[in-house]
Amino acid sequence: MSRFLAALLVLFALPASAKAPKLTLFISVDAMGSDLLLRSRPRLTGGLGRLLSTGAYYPYARYAYAEARTAPGHATLATGSNPWRHGIVDNDIYDRAAGQAVQVYTDPTHPVLNGETPPGSDTSPVNLMAETLADRLRVSTQGRGKVVALSFKSRAAIPLAGRQGQAWWFDEATGRMVTSTWYAKAEPAWMQAFNARKLADAGFSKTWELLRPRAEYVGDDDRAVEPEAYGMGRVFPHMLKGGLQAPGPASYRAFAVSPLSHDLLVQAATAAIEGEGLGKDDVPDILAVSFSGTDAVFHAFGPYSWEMQDTMLRLDQAMGELIAAAERAAGGKANLVIALSADHGGAEIPEAWAQSGVPAARLNPVEAAKGLAQELKAKFGVDVTVKLLELDVYLGGKALEDGKVDAAAVRRAAATWLSKQPYTVWAVAKDDLATAPDPDGLVAAMRRGYYPMRSGDVVFMAKPFQVISDYPRGTNHGTPYSYDTQVPVVFSGKGVKPGLYLEEINPVDVAPTLSALLEMGMPASAEGKPRAEALAGAR
Repeated sequence: MSRFLAALLVLFALPASAKAPKLTLFISVDAMGSDLLLRSRPRLTGGLGRLLSTGAYYPYARYAYAEARTAPGHATLATGSNPWRHGIVDNDIYDRAAGQAVQVYTDPTHPVLNGETPPGSDTSPVNLMAETLADRLRVSTQGRGKVVALSFKSRAAIPLAGRQGQAWWFDEATGRMVTSTWYAKAEPAWMQAFNARKLADAGFSKTWELLRPRAEYVGDDDRAVEPEAYGMGRVFPHMLKGGLQAPGPASYRAFAVSPLSHDLLVQAATAAIEGEGLGKDDVPDILAVSFSGTDAVFHAFGPYSWEMQDTMLRLDQAMGELIAAAERAAGGKANLVIALSADHGGAEIPEAWAQSGVPAARLNPVEAAKGLAQELKAKFGVDVTVKLLELDVYLGGKALEDGKVDAAAVRRAAATWLSKQPYTVWAVAKDDLATAPDPDGLVAAMRRGYYPMRSGDVVFMAKPFQVISDYPRGTNHGTPYSYDTQVPVVFSGKGVKPGLYLEEINPVDVAPTLSALLEMGMPASAEGKPRAEALAGAR
């Protein structure tokens, strides 16, 4: 009898329910760095604000690799691993055989379904070398758990869907949500009905107005450093016609650079919930939504602009609608888990930084490549092609291909020249990356982001506040400095212990933590760990 009672005591000491949540809502906000969210938080009273107040909130997560960009960020969130394992090193990589840059998820064998496929564009996860959370769920549930990922960007939707989910993204040529033949052979009825609503066309007749009174916005609306982007003008209200007389690609691009994109994604997510029956049974499902409009506004207007302030307020509203739809689908909060993070942060417009006394500058990669090519020509007497993609330098040309010069010597000479430039901390040839000294800790970050078949022949580290961009306006991201790599992480819902957690964590922990909440194993190549301090059932 005593053994029986002891067994009962152990049984009742276990969590009340070991069931996984019916639905997991995985949210990424493109370019929402920690600083942006912390500055915005006092005015967030909708879904985003409530999530921060009621969830396990980590304001200070930091990516541990060097090039903070959309494609690697989403791949890291999805796989729990760094680029040296998942292989997604940047948005674009250099195709040496073709002699041109292509998007990292390019796959000519899987074109866009029912649409045009621009050459070298993202269409499938074939280049993603690590298992994702979505794939692990599909394997764990033997194909019964459903996964739908939605974004305005294919390079965000594809890693969140993995190889076995569904990925849908916005096509700026047609104003529709599309996928590729990797994910579907025909457009499902629910997506056909959604696209028939033509929400992007409806945006043509609208203007982007300020949500709050002008006195509530900090700084100036009209900043000379902001561009005249997509026919929208620099000040509110912004027209979304793109200079057209009727809806078309230019107006769809303007629509994407506005908070109206948030609303379209929420409507698409609601359609997916209903069409796929997400959260309707005890087999766990995942709905992943990546809000891309924040990044589009960031690049055009900067993180301190009125446009970004208003975008965050409208995101707060849109997220409230998304979370409410997810709760209804799951049958209540008790059956729902939510994870929120971002793929990267971002720099201020460098000219604005410089005006305030920050040692900032715009680094033009085209001009830098020309200077390096001239140096190599003078040193080796042969033509060497040079392509700079963010912090990666790709070298080519007939002399290198034919072995007329020592390729390693050329790479090292390129690194030596780059190291002497005023915008550079250091540069290193790929031959020496594994053994290079690392007094500032930044070489380790570069190593974690290096994948030999796709990364550059030479890599370099720009100085802080150097914004790499060949466009004379707007801003960018892609360095290991905190303004680019520091992002928030939030968990909420079933099995989560709410609170403010101030320790710095790594976004590779997101997928393992969700795996724990989903009562399943981690993605195969995961480097992170579950955040046990935020799990209600942890001991």
